[in-house]
Amino acid sequence: MPLAPSLFDLQINGYAGVDFQNPDLSQADLRRGVDALRAGQTHRILLTLITDEMDALARKFAQIEKYRAADPVLAETVCGYHLEGPFLSPEEGYRGAHPGECMRAPDRAAFQRLQEAAGGNIRLLTVAPEWPGSPEFIAALVAQKVVLSLGHTNASEAQIDEAIRAGATMITHLGNGTPVTLPRHNNVIQRLLARDELTACLIPDGAHLPPFTVRNFFRAKPPGKVLFTTDAMAAAGAAPGRYRIGRLEVESRDGFVRAPGSANLAGSCLAPAQGVANAAKWIGIPEAEARALFSTGVAAHFGISLPEIEIPGK
Repeated sequence: MPLAPSLFDLQINGYAGVDFQNPDLSQADLRRGVDALRAGQTHRILLTLITDEMDALARKFAQIEKYRAADPVLAETVCGYHLEGPFLSPEEGYRGAHPGECMRAPDRAAFQRLQEAAGGNIRLLTVAPEWPGSPEFIAALVAQKVVLSLGHTNASEAQIDEAIRAGATMITHLGNGTPVTLPRHNNVIQRLLARDELTACLIPDGAHLPPFTVRNFFRAKPPGKVLFTTDAMAAAGAAPGRYRIGRLEVESRDGFVRAPGSANLAGSCLAPAQGVANAAKWIGIPEAEARALFSTGVAAHFGISLPEIEIPGK
């Protein structure tokens, strides 16, 4: 069988029926989710924890670190963390499925507490830069080699400018974490898309972004300024049905994951390998190029090594 780079997903909230947000997550369950990812060609992830109370987040990080220390496969696969919240916009629509009551202004001491619980392995942080003190916060974390991404935000052009000057380099799931209805032209999607300095992360599942939007966003960014991710949660790699992502019970159906009765998406049920195939087809690029943006491109952005693996059926 031919060799190809392992996939590397920078935003995995859960997989194969396992909710990584669960405060009672067991080592066996985490290993089950990781084994399913590895069976699907994904050997590196940034395990993503979403907005919660600070005490709860610290406990989750500390618990997962114990599991990583006890299991070399977990340590290798979960090569770091993506913290998506609580430094996000509390505004309805922009907060998405995140609990608004937990949102807070950026706080270096609070982040450092979480980083210590995570063994120094928080590698990616999503923030809304409209909070007061954001530029100073971003600069301090960039100095610690944390990658800063803008998301769940309604930042103005000036606030985006300040965030970029401070060292922000990415956009979390561009086109999502926004209200369903926005002004036609002057909206945060357009403001972020226009910034060539920022690498846009896209979710090629047909639910977060229609195929034509994936194609348009890809074309709008300079070469090397797009990466792919799934934003997968427990329903990914599992049958349709009811699942949890943190505090929320959600329903996976017809390729969408939503809280019942809500228009807000709550992660995806997309498998990374299917994301590669979707991106190649929808954008019209070779599958090897799409794969690079879901593997070696991600690894390079974070300075993490990536193995080559055998690809069945190629």
